[in-house]
Order: sequence, then C-alpha cells, then structure tokens
Amino acid sequence: MTLDVRDIVLGYENTPVIRGLSFHLAEGEIGCLLGASGCGKTTALRAIAGFEAITEGEIHVGGKLVSSPNKRVAPEKRNVGMVFQDNALFPHLDVAGNIAFGLRRLASAERERRIRQLLDLTGLTGLDRRYPHELSGGQQQRVALARALAPEPSVLLMDEPFSNLDTRLRRRMGEEIRGMLKARGTTTLLVTHDQQEAFALADRIGLLKDGRMLQWDSPYQLYHRPASRYVAAFTGRGSYLKAHIEGDRLVHALGDSELPDERPPGEEVALLIRPDDIRPDPGGTHARVVARQFQGADILYRLRLDSGEEVSALFPSHDDFEVNSAIGVELDAQHLVLFPADQPSAPSALSSHGAH
Repeated sequence: MTLDVRDIVLGYENTPVIRGLSFHLAEGEIGCLLGASGCGKTTALRAIAGFEAITEGEIHVGGKLVSSPNKRVAPEKRNVGMVFQDNALFPHLDVAGNIAFGLRRLASAERERRIRQLLDLTGLTGLDRRYPHELSGGQQQRVALARALAPEPSVLLMDEPFSNLDTRLRRRMGEEIRGMLKARGTTTLLVTHDQQEAFALADRIGLLKDGRMLQWDSPYQLYHRPASRYVAAFTGRGSYLKAHIEGDRLVHALGDSELPDERPPGEEVALLIRPDDIRPDPGGTHARVVARQFQGADILYRLRLDSGEEVSALFPSHDDFEVNSAIGVELDAQHLVLFPADQPSAPSALSSHGAH
C-alpha cells in the first residue's frame, strides 16, 4: 500500500510542531524521517498512526483518506502496524502469545499458520514458548516486529526501533529487518536521529528541522547532493573550501574544477568536501597530516592545505601516513556541491550525527 502525507500541520497549545509536511511512499518502499530531538519526526509518525489530530492537510493510506481537519479514522481501523521504541511487549505472554495478540479474530488454524510463518521470518523458531524477560534485546525487537506484522498491515510504522540496542546489534538488526520488510513488500516508515541507521534501512529519507522537511530524497542524493549546509552536516562529515568562479572553472585550494552549473564570473562560493572526495596522489596538491584516526579498513585524516584550510580525508588503511608528514592529494569528487559563501553552517551540536 502507498502512504501519502500532504501538507500536514499540527501543534500543541498554539505552538506548531509540524509545518506543511509532505512526502510519498510507494508500495513496498521503506522511508525514514530523520532529525534531531524535537524536530517533530515522532509527532508526524503519531499523526500517521492516528494518535494525533492534524489541523491542516491530509494523510492517505493505500489511497484512502485517514486524516484531515474534518476526519480522523481511529488508529485500530487504519490497518497500520506500530513498533514502539521500547518494544512494549506483554510480559505475561510468551513469544507466540505476543505475536498472536492482534490475531484473535482469525480461525485457530490460520492464526497458528501465521505465527509459524512469522517465527520463521524473524528467526524466532523454537523460542515461541519463551517470555520477554528470557530473550535478548535483539530477540525482543524481532518479537515486536513479528507482532506488528502479524495482522498484515498496509503500512508499518517504527519509532526509533533500535535505540535500546548496542551499536553492533543495531547494525545487524537493521540489515535483518530491511531484508524481512523487503521480502514481504511491506511499506514502512521509521523515525530515527541516527544517520547511519537511516542510510542502512531506508529507500527514501526526509530530513526534518523545526517541523519542516528540508529534503526528501534517496540516501545517495541526500549525502552527495545535500540541499543545504544543515543537510550536509547532518548526513555526514564534511569540510568547506573557499572557491570562486573564473570563466567556466571553479578555483579552490585543491586546484580547479569544471563548474557543475552556470554561475557568474567572480562569484565566491563554499565547496563541500566529503572525506571520500579526496585521494592520495604523489604529484597532487601539497598537504600536511594534522591528525589521524585509525578505523580498521580505513584511516580518517585531518589535512592542512597550503591555503591554511583543513579538510578531512578517508583513505584505505594501507595508505598509512604519520602525523606531520607531507603528502600529495587530489580532488576526486563525482558531484561538486556548492553553497553561497555566506550561508551559515549547521550548529556544532550536529557533529555527533554527522561525524561518522
């Protein structure tokens, strides 16, 4: 089923929380609302689930209107599944009982068939008689997913689904759950503050700030062609070089490049440099290693150019350079991203999201 959110507005006590939010998910797509705490992403999810009323706009599930200022279909009648942040499993029910909770109207044989199918899908076969307290965090997350999928919802909503798991388990669960959802063709929307989680799970990501959608795009486009410096900072590490236009060339401290679009001669701009946009080149631009961070397969370097500007660079770990050594580098960017020279950078608080 499709999910359409069209220019919705809502707030509390005359304070707007969501301001004209719009996006579309095709059948079987996985979408993500990404943003810092307080940006409105969970409120938007609750509105889609039917827990919050909207004052403007419309929400459609599978082509059917479920929310508008004059209409609000009850949550239980939307055919929307929900996985909550804390899993919200019933402690007095075993795994099979939790999965079966929304299947009470089915005939016994069909209910058992669906439980077995979901136990197999989520890797819980053999654990059906265990209780939540007897399961690991990852197993509890799978039970919550199976319970939400059991009634075969048109759309599945997930609220910070991996926030209670450690980093390694979050990555593994992200891969597993994406595979499960794609196998079933379930249209899904999750919310998270974690850029890596969003990239790993979603086909489409919307970055929210102050209740507004800054960009709704594929993970690739969001990272390589961000619409603003805020988007660039939230979706990954980046540095900026001063640059200006000379004819049809862009001149900067790493040399000069072909202009990505038409711009007036002499215009001053800021060139976004991602760590993977730079590679070592003995005959390239001179740089000095200021700092390095070994990351196993890669090493993240901080390099100072002759202009005094600094950039981050991510090299394979066999390109091993010591701090204070002089090296040559070249720009190897597939997409040059330019911003106005005076556009403000994102707040430093974002570094925790974008520094991975």
